[in-house]
Amino acid sequence: MGYVAVKGGSSAIEESIKRLQYQRIKAKKKIDVEVIQGTLRGLIDKIMSESSLYARELAALAIKQAEGNPEEATFILRAYRSTLPRKYYSQVVDTEDMRIERRISAALKDIPGGQILGASYDYRHRLLDFELYEEKIEDLEKLLQEFEAEGWSNSEEEASGAKQKTSEHSYTKVPKVISFLRAEGLLPPVKIDDSEPDDITRKSIEFPTRRSARLQTLTRGEAGAVTALGYAAIRGYGMVHPTVGELRVGYLPIHIDYPLQEGNEEDAVYIGEIEVTEVESLIPQVIEKEKGRKEIEFTVGYGLCYGQNETKAIAMSILDSCLAKKDLLSPTAVHDEEFVLLHIDAVEASGFISHLKLPHYVTFQSELDSLRKTKKKEENHESI
Repeated sequence: MGYVAVKGGSSAIEESIKRLQYQRIKAKKKIDVEVIQGTLRGLIDKIMSESSLYARELAALAIKQAEGNPEEATFILRAYRSTLPRKYYSQVVDTEDMRIERRISAALKDIPGGQILGASYDYRHRLLDFELYEEKIEDLEKLLQEFEAEGWSNSEEEASGAKQKTSEHSYTKVPKVISFLRAEGLLPPVKIDDSEPDDITRKSIEFPTRRSARLQTLTRGEAGAVTALGYAAIRGYGMVHPTVGELRVGYLPIHIDYPLQEGNEEDAVYIGEIEVTEVESLIPQVIEKEKGRKEIEFTVGYGLCYGQNETKAIAMSILDSCLAKKDLLSPTAVHDEEFVLLHIDAVEASGFISHLKLPHYVTFQSELDSLRKTKKKEENHESI
């Protein structure tokens, strides 16, 4: 694709950047990064997931710089991520070690460890709360004191996402729902794959893909795009109808090998914990047996995202199952890994769409010239 330089473009661009800065400050209001970090939890979790960088403060800074534009904030944070050196790889994380804050199952009512509702908007009315107009810091402090009296913690650890409740409200490890279903023989055994996973941040995705590459791409995908395709899979003539076997929100401990003695798990160094949402969906499928006999078998779709990112994680688990069945004939495109994986990336999609705003003078002029010649030929033909 050809472009032409325009004289005076540099000064015009500089003025455009000045105008952007003016638009940001003209209301004479400012919002601190700490305020964004402490109040816009959902947006921060979305940006961290799509940029593949678990850094709440930096996500808040990107949101401020982008004036709340999610796709721009993701672009900024992913660009910054690309400049960071990779000094260590974490050890393999076992999600059974998760410190649970929220844990529900739509498949079974009574699950070992119990249903833990945690913090969720699922149980509130979606009505505007006009009282928030009058919210004052004094009211917040009073409310926090009431929570503390009930056993809630208001510490620096909580602000950093490391701890939320104490005493009898503090949850530790609980068993996985699908572990019990497997123990009963209700789920097919899974072959352990200990091969080194692909790293799509270092090497471009190649088709056909391995599951590790698909899961990485899905968890980096734009939340709206992943949700839309997950929804398309469900409503595609009933081809897919999952049940959430278990949804977890909690904190995972992260360890790295001791820098001077790699490979020794006993000398692992604990470097902190991250909040994640994990979903394991149970998806029925009919299996052809011998003599024309048919049986229902469940497959497990998996989703995991940074932060509390529940809708995306569920949709991700649906698409994980769909993409594993590449040979399935379906009226939707959700089983086509190339279609799904190349169209859910926020930076790639917004970048390509946005490039249409750049000069296309040469190519468009050639199209106009072609159209004019065609019109002229038609007019000459009609006049003969």
